[in-house]
Amino acid sequence: MNVIEFQNVSKTFHRAVGQRLLRHYIEDMIGAKDPNPFYALKDVNFTIRDGESVALIGSNGAGKSTLLSLVTHLMPPSDGKLIVNGRLAALLDLGAGFHPDLTGRENIRLNASLLGFSRKSASELYDSIVDFSELQEFINEPLRTYSSGMILRLAFSVALSLDPQILIIDEVLAVGDQAFQAKCIDKIFDIRNQGKTILCVSHAHAILRNLCSRAIWLDHGQLIMDGPVEEVLNAYEGRAAHSAAE
Repeated sequence: MNVIEFQNVSKTFHRAVGQRLLRHYIEDMIGAKDPNPFYALKDVNFTIRDGESVALIGSNGAGKSTLLSLVTHLMPPSDGKLIVNGRLAALLDLGAGFHPDLTGRENIRLNASLLGFSRKSASELYDSIVDFSELQEFINEPLRTYSSGMILRLAFSVALSLDPQILIIDEVLAVGDQAFQAKCIDKIFDIRNQGKTILCVSHAHAILRNLCSRAIWLDHGQLIMDGPVEEVLNAYEGRAAHSAAE
């Protein structure tokens, strides 16, 4: 079964050229076409099947984060058709979906509800989430008193404990202490071994080679290559080395 499908998907943004006038906002509301849009993604086509682990690679500005934002429904595509089947858990921006004035306990319940879990289900999972985060001592303190590393622990613990069918990861493994990184990586591999779907962005190619069987390479919003992870990473690294030598 396909769990993610991109069918000729494009995402455009207005170019910032001076001050926008009232007529520009009216044109936005009535759906008028921008004569010179910026394409963050252009005519992207691929499918991801249930249980696949897929790396998404490309240089900064290639369109990776835009693609993940479409998959997680943070923004709609401008053109084309996007289909996502299955409950998502996304590790994108650090602490996204958390409220600084709520306690860690309250944020767990809030985040679980945003992921579609009932209050009963969230309560049943609460202890395992707190245990994984190792934040028992601070769980009743407001989030604004947490360090960035503690927020990361909480975000990971919620996302990884709620049994997602599709796990989306965007470079957040680069943050936090080494011991907790290793713990999270072990948990992600466990999720993969359970047959869940993973879509992962990371510049740590060693992790991608071990975690993923397939890679999708984006460049300037266009799909350059889609295939076995080793082949795609070798091609990408070869181009990067060639560009650096010029």
